Amino acid sequence: MNEAVRLNRRSDQLLSPYRLGKLQLPNRVVMAPLTRNRAALGNVPTSLMATYYAQRAGAGLLISEATQVSPDGQGYEATPGIHSPEQIEGWQDVTRAVHARGGRIFLQLWHVGRVSHISLQPFGRAPIAPSAIRANTKTFIGGDFTEVSEPRALRRDEIPGIIEVFRQGAVNAIDAGFDGVELHGANGYLLDQFLRDGANRRDDDYGGSIENRARLLLEVLAAVIAEVGTERVGIRLSPVTPSNDIADSNPQALFDYLIGRIDRLAPVYIHVIEGATGGARDHAPFDYAGLRKAFRGTYIANNGYTAQTARAAVESGAADLVAFGKAFIANPDLVERLRLNAPLNAPDKATFYGGGAKGYTDYPTLAPQET
Repeated sequence: MNEAVRLNRRSDQLLSPYRLGKLQLPNRVVMAPLTRNRAALGNVPTSLMATYYAQRAGAGLLISEATQVSPDGQGYEATPGIHSPEQIEGWQDVTRAVHARGGRIFLQLWHVGRVSHISLQPFGRAPIAPSAIRANTKTFIGGDFTEVSEPRALRRDEIPGIIEVFRQGAVNAIDAGFDGVELHGANGYLLDQFLRDGANRRDDDYGGSIENRARLLLEVLAAVIAEVGTERVGIRLSPVTPSNDIADSNPQALFDYLIGRIDRLAPVYIHVIEGATGGARDHAPFDYAGLRKAFRGTYIANNGYTAQTARAAVESGAADLVAFGKAFIANPDLVERLRLNAPLNAPDKATFYGGGAKGYTDYPTLAPQET
């Protein structure tokens, strides 16, 4: 073995073990949740999905693609759910395949809210949202991107039902064999919509003040933690992203308040998209260091990290773990490539959403993988 590689293996903190709750991670590299639109009829996970995740089990932690907690939580075609027996059974095949390779995997719990289309909603009804404000964004239907539909505002008496489907989704995820769950509180989806004054114009106790707008996310988080425990729950946040037409007049004040309340509930991690999702990290000013300091659990950094910047973040203490997205799409053996400083495959963007094995399970690895 090359001496430089040997020294790198000994000193590379990004590839060093990490304790996450009760899980011992072999490295600090996280596979970020990645929507790939390959679920079967009924939004059931498939054997091809089991192969895809198992191929990437060398990550310290896998986070599944966003998975809807209820039929009205769907916003894109062929995305998996976690609310039917068939979906739970399909996910069991995935978790068995990942665990057989020695991997660890959390399920991301998702409700899209207003980022949907009537063709995806039960009985063709309008999508739900904190307020009846249409998002200037698109969804994926029929193999193409389409403008989202006009939403309707959730009634106050419907909100307990939203908390319940997230709670039940967490139960179902554990029954499916996942090691934990991640609440999707980012990227302009339902929980994020309630947070933001650009999407939430309610005049009840779930709108108006920062405290009120944060209420639903915190109630959902508390319910899920009460069901499956702090060590099996994380949450994803995106303080300044403009994704899906989400905006807030004062994100720093909003997240300063929110992170203090999240810290009291003590989920095992926060997973933070720094900057614009999939875009510039300096999209808008924000004190990520302050966010990290205010949360006493594990901090997973995300968005645009390279091997070099990820190592710097871990070595400086700016992050405990670092999530990679597109790099994991094209490199099932990303951790080994990082270990060896090997070149990375380039992702085929034409196959990101929908399709079969091409651009999904056929990327080459440095060494043959088990099948």
